[in-house]
Amino acid sequence: MFPPLMMLTLSPLAIIIPVLLAVAFLTLIERKILGYMQLRKGPNMVGPYGIFQPIADGIKLFIKEPVRPSTSNTILFLATPILSLTLALTLWSPLPLPYATSDINLSILFILALSSLTVYSILGSGWASNSKYALMGALRAIAQTISYEVSLGLIILGGVIFTGAFTLQMFGTAQEAVWLMLPAWPLAMMWYISTLAETNRAPFDLTEGESELVSGFNVEYAGGPFALFFLAEYANILMMNTLSAVLFLGAYHFPSFPEMTSVNLMVKATLLSVLFLWIRASYPRFRYDQLMHLIWKNFLPLTLAFILWHLAMPVTVGGLPPQ
Repeated sequence: MFPPLMMLTLSPLAIIIPVLLAVAFLTLIERKILGYMQLRKGPNMVGPYGIFQPIADGIKLFIKEPVRPSTSNTILFLATPILSLTLALTLWSPLPLPYATSDINLSILFILALSSLTVYSILGSGWASNSKYALMGALRAIAQTISYEVSLGLIILGGVIFTGAFTLQMFGTAQEAVWLMLPAWPLAMMWYISTLAETNRAPFDLTEGESELVSGFNVEYAGGPFALFFLAEYANILMMNTLSAVLFLGAYHFPSFPEMTSVNLMVKATLLSVLFLWIRASYPRFRYDQLMHLIWKNFLPLTLAFILWHLAMPVTVGGLPPQ
């Protein structure tokens, strides 16, 4: 029984540790890119070119005293950051990298269901803080996340119509000849913009409107609990970009060299993540009414129209019309 037990322990760690390392250095890349785009250096003191800055920041956050407001709900206040990071890391399990940790038949539905649960961690943290700024940031985040999940689900449904399956592995197989981004480029564009809103990134960072809400739903958090929220946010960014690469930029297939597929997927996810950072440096924050107008009056009608169009297209199997 020992080897299977060891595998049950090591399999999750084989994903969790690389993801946390990637999150640490994504924060460094973000600060460097923003610095150079604003004609400054960014972190450059801790280690050569500031390469150890994420490690120093992590140590500093986790050894700080976790300040807790005296009027907050103690259990919920501490449980929501743990829930947030747990959900963010669990979402990586069905991703083919090139093999999934948990091979689920309906992996796309699993990801959609689990990502919608992150709303509860945001709502719980905003309410448990017993602060009006935190609660307003949480309510904004919930409305934004729920709204853009509608478009994400419909866009994935359009991709399912193309590929004919709900498994992420089938998306890779279906894109051996051509990336799905080429025949379905409007869906790919709307998907990418919706992932920006789903992860609360600029220009959709209404929950962290510093000019009005100080820091949004996590304004009362400090030290370790804040670090958990921070890790969860950036793990979600990397996960959504990896999912975007799987759905629309299918990896090249090397049956004899599966590690090449992983490198290919990581390069695409990295480029999409860097584009996230570039967008943050380039665009101002949306107004809240513009945010809702974009999803309900633009993306929703367009995605419904594309789904109807794709369903109406004649489907051929092997070059022959269906019987």
